[in-house]
Amino acid sequence: MLNMAESRGGGKYIFFGTTLAEEGRVDAGQTDKDDFLHDELLLIRDSGEIPEVAYHSALYYLTEDPEGPGLRLEEADYVRLKSQVVARYRWIILRDLDPANRDLRLYRGVDRCRQNWQRLCQFCRRQELTMEPIRQEAADALLLFLRQEVADVATGHPSSVNCCVATLGELAGELGLAEEDLPPGWRQICPETASRAAAIAGPVCSGSGR
Repeated sequence: MLNMAESRGGGKYIFFGTTLAEEGRVDAGQTDKDDFLHDELLLIRDSGEIPEVAYHSALYYLTEDPEGPGLRLEEADYVRLKSQVVARYRWIILRDLDPANRDLRLYRGVDRCRQNWQRLCQFCRRQELTMEPIRQEAADALLLFLRQEVADVATGHPSSVNCCVATLGELAGELGLAEEDLPPGWRQICPETASRAAAIAGPVCSGSGR
């Protein structure tokens, strides 16, 4: 039966016929601490939409799990793990601001981008991390996205924006953009604006993708 070290560590630490609990906790002094950390860094980097969950799971496994390595982490180790949370959030935020992704299954839209931006902000505040470089990068990406979206909608393509004007404007503000920074016509690509133009009754604050 596969034990936890096998499933998380890619088969690096194998105990045939027993579990780590039966063998006793892995002595960090007898193993390579960097190997354990490296595995968890990869898991966080390649985690899903909420990498903070993977971060806390990694902390538990590395330090408290009866079947984990029982490491004593240093400040530098925490920094490495947290940096992968930020890196993962950066990737999924920019993923949903890339016009090239609009027709792909991995695309979640501007609404999800705003949710992930807020999660990143909350994580950075709790961990006392700076997010200014990502803020500027995301702001630039949002402007490029909106310019492309406005141009595409003007030529007859359906809008891929899946949030209302208020949400899009709030995201822009949180990224440090003023309304005058946004391209003309940005309001018209939001679903409730398009709905009114098509004489569909009632505002809509979410929409389908392309």
